[in-house]
Amino acid sequence: MAKKAIIAMSGGVDSSVSALLMKQRGFECIGATMKLYNNEDIGEKKSNTCCSLDDVADARSVAHRLDMPYYVFNFTDRFHDEVIDRFIRAYECGRTPNPCIDCNRYMKFDKMFLRMQEMGADYIVTGHYVRTAYENGRYLLKKAVDDTKDQSYVLYMLTQEHLAHAIFPLGELEKTEVRRIAEENGFVNAKKHDSQDICFVPDGCYAEFIERQTGRTYPEGDFVTLDGKILGKHKGIINYTIGQRKGLGISADRPLYVCDIDTKNNIVTLGDNSDLFRDELIADNVNLISVDRIDAPMRVKAKIRYNQKEQPAVVWQEENGDLHIKFDEPQRAITKGQAAVLYDGENVVGGGTIKNIL
Repeated sequence: MAKKAIIAMSGGVDSSVSALLMKQRGFECIGATMKLYNNEDIGEKKSNTCCSLDDVADARSVAHRLDMPYYVFNFTDRFHDEVIDRFIRAYECGRTPNPCIDCNRYMKFDKMFLRMQEMGADYIVTGHYVRTAYENGRYLLKKAVDDTKDQSYVLYMLTQEHLAHAIFPLGELEKTEVRRIAEENGFVNAKKHDSQDICFVPDGCYAEFIERQTGRTYPEGDFVTLDGKILGKHKGIINYTIGQRKGLGISADRPLYVCDIDTKNNIVTLGDNSDLFRDELIADNVNLISVDRIDAPMRVKAKIRYNQKEQPAVVWQEENGDLHIKFDEPQRAITKGQAAVLYDGENVVGGGTIKNIL
């Protein structure tokens, strides 16, 4: 009897080709799109985001072409609670969130994963560019063959149970090959552009989005130097992130960068680029994949943002489970709220959310 797989279909080319590859492997496939928000709820009237009617139509077209049942699951309430609200709270606390990680954690591998179990399916399949393996009694998450598309950073939170029931068909493929397969099979989305990172803020204006969502205005406060000298007024802390240079509205004899955000006193500290470099951090909300626990200092490579190249470091776990990471060389703009993800060669060791910078 064929194994049953739920294909998480966004309407994009990657998930569509994933569905095709699973059909070719002999799986009984069911297509499913997550409806995460209403465009009007995010101030967007056009159908140009990942939850638009156009995306649903594209996913349904591919499912029909592949003779697959197709469903749309309404997860809007959970998405608002677990992703949008977390995004807003992070900025209000002077942190810079990564909502794509929260979406994978709470939507694809929580709500969709539960729906997979309810429907009696064996696997959940996504179009992420990663690979998995089973070695020495543990499921492993590995980087993709196409290092320009590798998405292991945003999946570090996957548990052993998740990995036991997840398939990522694109991990061995180059993106160009994926588009070629889509074109050869007549998919309507073969040349469709990849979706933007933060789908619910389509114009990239995070502060305006937060103000619309909360109905609040965020008061001005002081820009100060590292030694406490007042330089001027900021427009509200939600407008800033560590390392930011543009949009400060400060006249100075040299470039200034955001070095710290003090939410308690409503102060944003500015300094030189050299002031942004630190070599040590603490991360909480830890998930480990290749090991149960890091009992002794471990040599790894680590990255503190999605597009960063991994950097040599040593990591160990504190008694409370937090990760303590010390880089060989200082890193620029380590930012609270972002993920710190650890690698051992091609394998993801695990990761956590940056809590403190030392």
